[in-house]
Formats: sequence, C-alpha cells, structure tokens
Amino acid sequence: MAAGSLRLSQVRLQGGRLHWLEGRPAENGRQLVCVAGPGERPRERTPPGCSVRARVYEYGGGDYTVSPHGLFAIHDPAGIQRQRPGAEGFEPVPGPAPDARHADLAVSPDGRWLVAVEERTRPGEGAEASHRLVAFPLERRAPPVAFASSHDFVSSPCFSPDGSRLAYLCWEHPDMPWDAAELRELRFGPNGPEGPARHVAGGGRESIFQPGYSPEGRLTFVSDRSGWWNPHQEREGRVEPLLACEAEFGVPQWVLGLTTWSFVDEQTLVCTRRAEGRDRIVRLDLAGGAVTELELPVVAVSSLAADARELAFIGAAPDRAACVYRMAWSDGHAEAVRAAGARGLEPRSISVAESISFQTEGGERAHGFYYAPRSVRSRVAADERPPLLVKIHGGPTAAASAGLDLEIQYWTTRGFAVVDVDHRGSTGYGRAYRERLYGQWGVVDVADCVAAATHLVEARRVDPGRLAIRGGSAGGFTTLAALCFHDRFAAGCSRYGIADLTTLAADTHKFEARYIERLIAPWPEGCEVYRARSPLHHADRLDRPVLFFQGLEDRVVPPEQTEAMVAALAERGVPHAYRAFPGEGHGFRRAETLVACLECELYFHGRIFGFGDGTPPEGFSLHGAERLEEL
Repeated sequence: MAAGSLRLSQVRLQGGRLHWLEGRPAENGRQLVCVAGPGERPRERTPPGCSVRARVYEYGGGDYTVSPHGLFAIHDPAGIQRQRPGAEGFEPVPGPAPDARHADLAVSPDGRWLVAVEERTRPGEGAEASHRLVAFPLERRAPPVAFASSHDFVSSPCFSPDGSRLAYLCWEHPDMPWDAAELRELRFGPNGPEGPARHVAGGGRESIFQPGYSPEGRLTFVSDRSGWWNPHQEREGRVEPLLACEAEFGVPQWVLGLTTWSFVDEQTLVCTRRAEGRDRIVRLDLAGGAVTELELPVVAVSSLAADARELAFIGAAPDRAACVYRMAWSDGHAEAVRAAGARGLEPRSISVAESISFQTEGGERAHGFYYAPRSVRSRVAADERPPLLVKIHGGPTAAASAGLDLEIQYWTTRGFAVVDVDHRGSTGYGRAYRERLYGQWGVVDVADCVAAATHLVEARRVDPGRLAIRGGSAGGFTTLAALCFHDRFAAGCSRYGIADLTTLAADTHKFEARYIERLIAPWPEGCEVYRARSPLHHADRLDRPVLFFQGLEDRVVPPEQTEAMVAALAERGVPHAYRAFPGEGHGFRRAETLVACLECELYFHGRIFGFGDGTPPEGFSLHGAERLEEL
C-alpha cells in the first residue's frame, strides 16, 4: 500500500516517446520524470537526487514539459532546469528571479522561448503573492518578458502550432478556476508577447479548462457554459460546441498541468468523458459528429495525451490500480507500461466498486461507491454485519473513483465495508450539483455522509453500531462536523482536517483565500456562520473518539488547527489520539508516514469496535481510553 505504490501523473507524448511523472513514497516522496520508447522498458530521465515538483498555488502541478528542444522541469528547490536532447544532466534556465516559483511550462515551437506561470511573494504583512506569465529567452542573452500581470491568477499557457499565438487562462478573486476562468489569446513574435490579449471565452458564470490548438491552429478548450464541461472550439470568431451532452470532459483545476483531451489529427479529438462517476475515453469525429467509445479496461482516467500514432493515458480498472498505458491506433491494444502497485494482491480478495445513489435531505439524491468486505483469508460471520467506514474526498469539489484504490482494499480485506461518498458539491455530475455546496459547506456534505450510512444500515448491509467516518483536508472538516453535529457515527479519523473556519478565513494562502466565502458566507460579515459550523467552536458537543493526523509543514491547513482541536478534546477527557509528522505537508508523501497512518487507524478502530491484538503501533497513544466503555 505504501512503499510499493507510485503516484503517476502528467502523461506526455513527444517524438514517439512516452513520458510521465512518478512519485515514489519509498524515496521520501521524490518525484521524477520517466520515459519509455516503443518496446522499451521505462527508465528515469531525471538525474539522480533530483526531485521534480512545482509549488505554485501550494498544490503545484505542471511540473515539467517535453518538446523537440529538450526536457524542461521544476527542480525542487533549484528552480527551472533544462535537459537538452541527448544529454543526461540538467542545466538551469537563465532568468528566473531567486524569490520566484514557477510551474505550467510551455516551449515555443521554434525552441526560442519558455513560458511559465510565475508566483512571487510581496513584502508586507498580509500581502498576497503576485501571479503572472513570464517568457524566458532560451537561445540569446536577454531579460525575461513578463505579461498577463493584471490578474489574480493565471495558468495553462500554450502555443499555436506555428508559434504566432499564445493562449492562457486567468481568473480573479473570489472565483476559483471551476467557477469562472477566462480564456485569452495574444500574438507572440520574435521578441515575445505582443500587444494586448483578446478575450475568447469564459468569465461570468463560465469556467474554461485546458486550452490548446488543433494541428491547423484552431483554438480548442473545454467550457461549462451549458452546465456541463463539454469540448468547444473557436471557428471564424465564434465559439462552437464540438459535442453537447450531460457528461463532464473537464475537472477542477486544483493542480496545474491537467489534461483530459488531445488531437489525433485535425478532425479527430480523443477525450476523457465522465458520467455517473465513471470515466470513459471517447473519439470525436469533428467532421461527421460521430462519438466512439474506446474499449479499454479502465473506469478512472487521470491524464491523457495522443498524437497521430498512439494514445497514452493513466487509467485504473475496478480490479487493477492505476497504470500508465499506451495504445497504437493501428491495433487498438492497450499496453500497461508502468503500474502504480498492487502486485501480488489476490484477485479473489479485491472488492469492486458498486455504484449507489441514495436519498438525502430535501428529497435530493447523492451518490457514491460501496465496497463490501472481501478476503480469501477471512469471512464475515453469516449473522454479523460489518463495520462501515464512510470516506470523504477532499476539495471539497473532488470526486470518488471507481478505480482500484489500495487504501480502500486495505480496509475491505480486514473486514470493513467502505462507502466513498460523492456528496453534493462533488465534480462529475454537472455544474448545478457542484454548486449545491455553495453557502452550505458543513451542512449538505455532512447530511449526505449521514444519509449514505443510513442508506446502508437500512439495507441491512452494515452494522448500525459500528459506523466510522474519515477524510482529509476538506474531508477532514466534514468528518469533524459530522461528529460534532450528528450522532450517527461512533468514531472518526481526520487527516489535516479543518477545525476552525474563522481561522482559515482570516489566514490561508492566496489560491483559496476567497473560496471559503463562496462555500460559507462573506467574511467578516458572516463570521457567526463560520463559528456556527466550526467544529472547534463546538468541541463540547463532540464526545466520540477521534484520531488526528497532521503534517507539520502544512501551509494549507496549519498544524495549529489540529492541535487546538486535540487540546479541546483533551480538556474534556474525550478519547483521542494525535500523530504529527515532521517534513510532511498537505497530503502525505512518505512511505513511513503512510504505513504509520494505516497501522494507527486500524489499531484505533480495533479499540473502538472491540477487535485486534491489543498491541499499539509505535508512537501511538490513545488518550482518555478509560472512557471507551462509557461511550
């Protein structure tokens, strides 16, 4: 689950060679670029000791790009580096300011320019970072050229095939990119960007995702102007849909460098389409309008690239963890080039996702995936219903996946049932479903998690006395709120979860600085609403055991949030445990951290629900354990 699992992302094709980014927990979370030519074994392209990781907007992404002119990557912490064709080592790209961070790299077709998103801190207490695009000359000594500097946020720079135009996205406070991102385009000449950028689409209540160009230079992108993220193209000055349907072809841009579509040729587009919580890869015939679903063994796709010869993507199946795949158009056979893990997992022990839809408050419906316990080594007794873990994704605009998740399998092979909830506010069900969370965070998400557990209890599939809830970040907030304001769950586990919304509103990073106002209420006018929904301000109502995990380098949800909640429970003698991890930030990357979390959480639930060998993992201490029988 930990050391043997890789984080795979950012598939790229260039010159017949397949590239991807690989995160390795066994190497302290190091990320490196890997490459494989046709028929070749994967090899590392990143020099030894180098970790490729961007940190713009704190969540990063857009960590590297490849072109005929070399590999360009963000070396953490050395900055933008270049590996020339045929070379092995990195050399610094000249020009970046020493106090700047960069991401989302784009190389001009002639190899003379590298464009990147730049983030720079500003002096003064409370001053927000600045964001803009910067063009670095690669073949001559000249200063960088900054542009698109008037926006709060920028992303996704991309060149037209002839290099004469550059498109990018921008958005302003209080919007997030999935609320209202604007697509702009400007001319690009020998001396860099030229003239003012023109508005193409987006803004208002329209979100644009992943701009790019067709082989002949038509500006193409995903827009949700219809209420669903569908592919569009600018033709003779008009924006036209390439396909209109109730499915999502885009995803929330929490990290940079995300891709869901690519051109095969001028008249053929290949895309990831999400409907009813599952992904499919489809080919669009732009001339005739035909849509063809490819027969591929995956239900979850996280990155996609294509050219005239082949398709590459990262996909997971219900019974197989994520793999990097490549498929030649000539034979249609998908070959797994690199697997994220799961070697040796007994097929008969794999619990496959079952789609469920259930009624929640107000007569509305929410969704999720249910996993029954399954193991060849043990069985749930015929007269026993299993304990249930309700799992909440982060974001809170992310989504559950039907692909094999080793963490879920860790629990189902140990006798737990799991439900992975796509509460209202999740992505994949259209804009209206996503926006049901606005003004209602801490209310509708919590209600949907309670409804999911109730649905499974009433169906007699789980034990009503052994229900637990778990989540990280935004999911950690939902976990704590469910334990404070409802009595459905017997215990919970929060990973770097938000405990105090008022603190988060007053002090968080720029990217999310205004997001919470849309989720809760205007700040500071709505401060009483923030207090009313903050678990920390109602800790006196929480009397169920809680397990907390926290990275001490977390800049999104600082450790003070978790530590204040722990102190509040300790003061009242509520059973709880707390594990803090030096060197970890928002989202754990190191194998030893992942192992410690799983072992501690399994032991914690064993104490609560009455099973296990009674031997606590190293570093685990359950405070207030004497009250367990009372509770």
